[in-house]
Amino acid sequence: QVQLVESGGGLVQPGGSLRLSCAASGTFFSLDTMGWYRQAPGKERELVATIDSRRNSNYADSVKGRFTISRDNAKNTEYLQMNSLKPEDTAVYYCNAKARLSSWSTFQYDYWGQGTQVTVSS
Repeated sequence: QVQLVESGGGLVQPGGSLRLSCAASGTFFSLDTMGWYRQAPGKERELVATIDSRRNSNYADSVKGRFTISRDNAKNTEYLQMNSLKPEDTAVYYCNAKARLSSWSTFQYDYWGQGTQVTVSS
């Protein structure tokens, strides 16, 4: 099993920056693709960014050029650096990880963090 714990959310003014962290713990063979998703009130959860084990990254168009996803494989932690924040970035941000629990199976289990609130407002 994998536990994901997010941190770093909060209130920030438009144009400001925040850095989210997501630390994975538990018993697993490997962490494969990790990512960040967000859900604003009244809207569906949407992809923000993903990063695979080789650090290839993918971003939603709405955050390209402003957000940067990264990971530290030695610490089993991923990060989301958010710059030039806009009010429309306000949402609960969720960490996601796909993990293999054993070396003899390629099946990837899907895990989610509890979410951290990001509010962009003056």
